[in-house]
Amino acid sequence: MPFSNETPQDSQTFRDIYSVSRLTREARALLEGSFPLLWLEGEISNFVRPASGHWYFSLKDDLAQVRCAMFRNRNMLAGFLPQNGAQVLVRARISMYEARGEFQIIAEHIEPAGDGALRREFDLLKQRLSAEGLFEQQHKCPLPESINRIGVITSPSGAAIRDILTTLKRRFPAAGVIIYPVAVQGNESAPQIVNMLQMAQQRNECDVLLLARGGGSLEDLWSFNDERVARAIYACRLPVVSGIGHETDFTIADMVADMRAATPTAAAELVSPNQIELERKIQQQNARLNMAMQSCIRQAQQHLKWLHSRLISPAQRMLQLTQRVDDIQQRLLLSMSHQLRHARSQLNNFSNKLHALHPGSAIKQQQQMLTHLSLRLSQQIQYALNTKMQRLKQLTHTLAAVSPLATLERGYAIVTEMDKTSVITRATQTKPGDKIRARLHTGELICLVDQVNES
Repeated sequence: MPFSNETPQDSQTFRDIYSVSRLTREARALLEGSFPLLWLEGEISNFVRPASGHWYFSLKDDLAQVRCAMFRNRNMLAGFLPQNGAQVLVRARISMYEARGEFQIIAEHIEPAGDGALRREFDLLKQRLSAEGLFEQQHKCPLPESINRIGVITSPSGAAIRDILTTLKRRFPAAGVIIYPVAVQGNESAPQIVNMLQMAQQRNECDVLLLARGGGSLEDLWSFNDERVARAIYACRLPVVSGIGHETDFTIADMVADMRAATPTAAAELVSPNQIELERKIQQQNARLNMAMQSCIRQAQQHLKWLHSRLISPAQRMLQLTQRVDDIQQRLLLSMSHQLRHARSQLNNFSNKLHALHPGSAIKQQQQMLTHLSLRLSQQIQYALNTKMQRLKQLTHTLAAVSPLATLERGYAIVTEMDKTSVITRATQTKPGDKIRARLHTGELICLVDQVNES
């Protein structure tokens, strides 16, 4: 600030006095205008989440700390709830809380520090595999009802294998265990897991496979988020149970596996029956078997008693059989007699039919029929002749009544020309000297006309 020779009294007239609110407001504008959006990494402390849904916390490192606020419309997109002590990466803008005059930052985005890129890669792979259907329930194999041999794909020196073996020994010591050793983190881990999954499927010596490891950070568990491992689990024909990390850890392998357990111990419990529970079931089955055997014995005894009550002495049985033989013999004789009578009746019927079909009988019947028909023919002929004779007489009488012969019989004659057949009815039809023919009742006359008289 430049030096001035003015006295305090003279300068009071020109003082630009700031109020506190003005100062904080201009300081806020200066801060917000001087810093763009920036990324800030630190440890969360004093995390508060009031009823409004906003987040208030401090972000610190070893030498300093700064107050942070993340409003509800932004923290809803975070996807996780920060905890005190968590190392986070925040994208924020610089500001000031005017009411208290406190320097603060306004967070626009927050993610766990160190695994933000991995988390984004995890989300992208999850979306892609889900779109391909690798997580669908219809592709998952159910666990077999009876499990005798269990394959474990894990580190042979890790805590996970000890927990699994301890659990199996406690719950089901009869189960066989085959360990497929792999590295559970690092660059070689994913190829080894894929190789062991393929080997276990090829050898086909296990009923179920456990894919397990203990807890760790996202980087430590990244082998189980590898796409190659996910596709190898999906292609495996053996049921795969995942037991990776702790309760809150969730990997791509868990989503593709046929069944997920929260921990390696839980996975071992999932594929092994409880020895105490198994023993209780065996006792229940034994009790049911004893009850069924007792029931079968009682039924057999009752059946034996019933058969014994029906048992008959040989002598009585012989008498019954003798009586039955006699009865059958009587029935046989009656049946034979009946059959004989029936055969005789059929023979008589056949004899009668044969006699009826004898040629002599047929000829006799035909002769009788011929005689009868001849008689009927003679009668019909005689009847027809009589009828015709009567009709002839009637017609004769009728003809005689109108016949010219009857007139000739009374003395009349029919005169015709000599060479013609025309009848002469008038005298003028002739002349003297003509020959005429006169037909009489009997015979005819040839006449010569001598004279013609007209009247």
